[in-house]
Amino acid sequence: MAQTGLEVRQLYSERDDRVLFADLCFTLNAGDVLQIAGPNGSGKTSLLRILAGLSSRYQGDILWHNHSLEQQRADYLQQLLYIGHGAGIKAALSPLENLRWSCALRGLPADDNPILSALAKVGLRGFEEQACYSLSAGQQRRVNLARLFCIPAQLWILDEPFTAIDQGGVAEIEQWISDFANAGGAVLLTTHHRLAINRPLRIIELGEH
Repeated sequence: MAQTGLEVRQLYSERDDRVLFADLCFTLNAGDVLQIAGPNGSGKTSLLRILAGLSSRYQGDILWHNHSLEQQRADYLQQLLYIGHGAGIKAALSPLENLRWSCALRGLPADDNPILSALAKVGLRGFEEQACYSLSAGQQRRVNLARLFCIPAQLWILDEPFTAIDQGGVAEIEQWISDFANAGGAVLLTTHHRLAINRPLRIIELGEH
């Protein structure tokens, strides 16, 4: 897996005239796991949405492989996989249909085999063609997490990936994060959960400016 190089320089953002973060600087390279911590309202989700290209409400510089994000935006978004805080699926569609749609958006070949393998990986074998509205909250979350295994990426940005997941599932996700980083991927995530991974973990606390 190619080296990942995300660099944030002097990032500033505010919401409703309140500063969320200022002078925020960090780098994220291949094999790194970085947790963004802080109390509710400190700007964790806002930061992740900025880095996922979903918000332009910031000042400062974001670089990808030593070039500004404006210059590398297409490549960056192709190498990025963002999973937000919500379920991130269409409830009327089946898990298989949701992931077909996600893969098509990335221009991936129309092949159900990696999708079925991904659904099995996250514990949804037998639920592939069941409407998502009939699944539990945890199962719906797993449909979204299955994207981790059918959409190639160098960088995972995960907003509260353990939401609605039981204790056994939390350990599974921690292992997925470790395996991805061990293979040379980079992970940026928010969580209130105390991570137990077999990788060095860096933590940045928001709300301390």
